[in-house]
Amino acid sequence: MIRLENIGKQNGKQIVFIEASAAIQKGEKVGLVGPNGAGKTTLFRMITGQEQPDEGQVAVDRGVTIGYFSQDVGEMAGRSVVAETMDGAGPISALIAEMTALEAAMGDPERADEMDEIIERYGEAQGRFEELDGYSLDGRAREVLDGLGFSQEMMDGDVGKLSGGWKMRVALARILLMRPDALLLDEPSNHLDLESLIWLEDFLQNYSGALFMTSHDREFMNRICTKIVEIDVGSLTTYSGNYEFYQQQRAISEKNQQAQFERQQAMLAKELDFIARFKARASHAAQVQSRVKKLEKIDKVEPPKRRQTVSFEFQPAPRSGEDVVTLKNVHKSYGKRTIYEGLDFQVRRKERWCIMGINGAGKSTLLKLVAGASDPDNGTVARGPSVKMGYFAQHAMDLLDGERTVFQILEDNFPQAGQAPLRALAGCFGFSGDEIEKKCRVLSGGEKARLVMAIMLFDPPNLLVLDEPTNHLDIATKEMLITALSQYEGTMLFVSHDRHFLAALSNRVLELTPDGIHTYGGGYTEYVERTGQEAPGLRS
Repeated sequence: MIRLENIGKQNGKQIVFIEASAAIQKGEKVGLVGPNGAGKTTLFRMITGQEQPDEGQVAVDRGVTIGYFSQDVGEMAGRSVVAETMDGAGPISALIAEMTALEAAMGDPERADEMDEIIERYGEAQGRFEELDGYSLDGRAREVLDGLGFSQEMMDGDVGKLSGGWKMRVALARILLMRPDALLLDEPSNHLDLESLIWLEDFLQNYSGALFMTSHDREFMNRICTKIVEIDVGSLTTYSGNYEFYQQQRAISEKNQQAQFERQQAMLAKELDFIARFKARASHAAQVQSRVKKLEKIDKVEPPKRRQTVSFEFQPAPRSGEDVVTLKNVHKSYGKRTIYEGLDFQVRRKERWCIMGINGAGKSTLLKLVAGASDPDNGTVARGPSVKMGYFAQHAMDLLDGERTVFQILEDNFPQAGQAPLRALAGCFGFSGDEIEKKCRVLSGGEKARLVMAIMLFDPPNLLVLDEPTNHLDIATKEMLITALSQYEGTMLFVSHDRHFLAALSNRVLELTPDGIHTYGGGYTEYVERTGQEAPGLRS
């Protein structure tokens, strides 16, 4: 269906692909993995024809339709959300535009002499529209938008008034409604809440076309993909199985290659030692020459390519008292919309609460109240006297000074720390070498999130309040963060749509529902077992 045949590609001085080959067959669900900057987006752009390989070829079977979702959604304005979504429905949207133009032409007296041709063409377009089930398009568009978290009011509202994250969802809905033969999805799980993510997972599992996608959500990849293509130093390697199987096979392959490398190195050392000892002896000249020729013909085994992994260890956080946060009779509304009415909630030392609730239930509002970023209309929010808080919010990334470099930002926050500790901190959060000199205005969303996280964790608080901390983070950084936070001795209150993160770090669950709050002892895994659902509001 789609074949990459001996692809070579260079961007400036960076070699992206060297004789790389892979194939996607009809109906396959394929995950694309590799470190940041490895060339995942370049590969998608070559498949869609937006870029060309320098060598080799990208072959797409004739007639195959491709839908490509990227993080660059472009401008959206001037029509409703549902109209914008329907516009992505391929030939149906073109027929709608043609029928609208023909209807206008039928009412134009100046085109009366063309009326027979216009009516005939309108009949043909209408027939094709019915054949493609066009009259159900509005309903199908609303079904997809509902799955991605849109209310009916939002669907009929102006798409131009949406935030960037919601526009991403509209762009994704357009591609899903199109139902092409092959879906190329670049990070579709970003900007989705847990309910929408699970809906998308179900949609893609049941999708009959081919799927080729990247995602920083390992659980999402595990449940959908049955094949993994890895980009590694310019080459493409295919693994049959899900993401977890790929990790296991890669580890086995690295272990075997390391053992093979060490055996060959031992053999080479032995041969070179023989040559060095006997090269001056005439009696051994034939043997020495024979071994020299043997070594010249040997294919050298390379050591496995080591992925650079970094770890971050917390300095001990100051101990807080037993009562960390207490909310009493809290009322909170936005305009006519009531979020909380008489909320009572207490957080005690070493508890790790994950906050669950449907879209709009007030998850982020609760974190803002605890952090002091918002005040209750009535009631009290009290933090213990010895509580030192760190608050990660999405808007924190917008507050970084665009003209300061990564290192300057760290120095601004910790002027007494010294260069070596700050460089080590930057390295832990993925800023190595020259990357530490990048200005904040050129950083990606993931890089900004890592920088804000580094600032927050260098001088550790004893209460962490985290609002979607894993958005934009790649799998390796998430793993580092989970490992670090699992050793953290303080208290946590967090919202996340990453099920691996939720399961690994929570030991309490607070569920916000229209009829009040429900608390669960035990973490996210126990919550799923007890409720039979992975997110509130989903049918079990």
